[in-house]
Parts: sequence; C-alpha cells; structure tokens
Amino acid sequence: MKFPLTFVLLALASSHAFASYPSPLQDFCVAINDSNSTVLVNGKFCKDPKLAIANDFSFPKFRYPRNTTNLVGFKVTTAFGLVWHFPKAEPNGPFVNQFPGLNTLGIAMTRLDFALHDLNPPHIHPRGTKMLVVVEGMLYVSFVTSNQLNNTLFTKVLTKGDVFVFPQGFIHFQLNIGQANALAFAFLSNQNPGLITIANTFFRSKPLINVDVLTKAFQVDNKLINYLQA
Repeated sequence: MKFPLTFVLLALASSHAFASYPSPLQDFCVAINDSNSTVLVNGKFCKDPKLAIANDFSFPKFRYPRNTTNLVGFKVTTAFGLVWHFPKAEPNGPFVNQFPGLNTLGIAMTRLDFALHDLNPPHIHPRGTKMLVVVEGMLYVSFVTSNQLNNTLFTKVLTKGDVFVFPQGFIHFQLNIGQANALAFAFLSNQNPGLITIANTFFRSKPLINVDVLTKAFQVDNKLINYLQA
C-alpha cells in the first residue's frame, strides 16, 4: 500500500513538532513554589500573571566579576537551572529562586569569566545551541562536528565584540589566549540546555568506568587512566 505524499509530509511535520517546544498557552509563567496554584508547567507552578512584577524578569547577578581561582581559572554564572563550578555541576541554581520569569521561555544566558590563559573545558549542551559574544579580552574558541562530518574541528580567535555560534550537541571549548582576563556572555536556545563536561564524563563518573574500557577507547596504558581517575 502506498501512502499519499501529503500524508507523508504531514507525518514528518508532526514528528518535528513533537520534538520542539510546545506553543505557550499564556504570555508567561513566572515560577513559584505554591502548591495551591492551579497551573503546573514543566515541573513548576505559575504565579498569577496579574501578580507578576518587573523583578521577576530581571537577573542582576551578571554585574560583577566572579572568582576564577580554581583548577582551570574559569567561572560561569548562569541564568537557567544549573550553576557550574569546576569540576562538577550543582543543580538547583538561580533559575527558580533568582530568575523566575525565565520559566517556559526557552532561552538561557551565562556570564563567562576567564583568568589569564585559562580554559572553559570541552563540554556539550545536549539540549541547546550556544551563541557567544566576547566583551573583554581574546578567546580561542572551537567545536568538533559529529562522526558524520569526520569530526571536523572549527576554530576561531575572537576579540571584543566578536560573536561565535556552537551548534547544539557538539563538543566545544573556549581558551583565554590574551594578555589579561577575559569576559564573555553566552545565549542558549533552551531554558535548561544541560551540561556534559567531557573529562568528568570519562574520569569522574560514579562509579568509575572500568579501566579496561578506557584503556582500549583511548589507546593508552592503565597507569595513565588510573592517574586521571585519581
């Protein structure tokens, strides 16, 4: 039996629609922890829109430089559901308590502070594309494509005012190659784009990945794997 072309096109369109954000049914959903609310959206209750105030849609935490005295000299401040401190992520960040108006809007933002010559380690955002703009300093940025495109490496040196985009799901990083601290802001196409830090995934999992798996995958001896896991 052959399906009409219009039926096939409609099926494809429907499958794409289910994979994207649902259309909002109200102007916004300011998140509150109120079990008496009659609306529950994406795991959070909504404040009555008539009670929303301007502060619900404001996030002042990007005003100030952050402490970069850690192993990689890097600190990210997020305006979504995750705060990242090297070498591990901490859930329950500013999204609910500090930026409730962002809920359901499908966008996020981060402030990236780099110490001299330091790095935002290779990582992935599985649910969001990232657009980065450099405010101060000079960054060497890069992402690697999938196996389908032979793991092609795209790199660029960015200076003040430059913008670069990292496609969703690709491994990417930024390195401060200037002669001073650097500052950038990133915008992501998901209110909770997720974070997978590559080194943590392989060498800090709980429980640890079997050493034999990693020695074969990276073609190195087990002493190096043991060292990295330690």
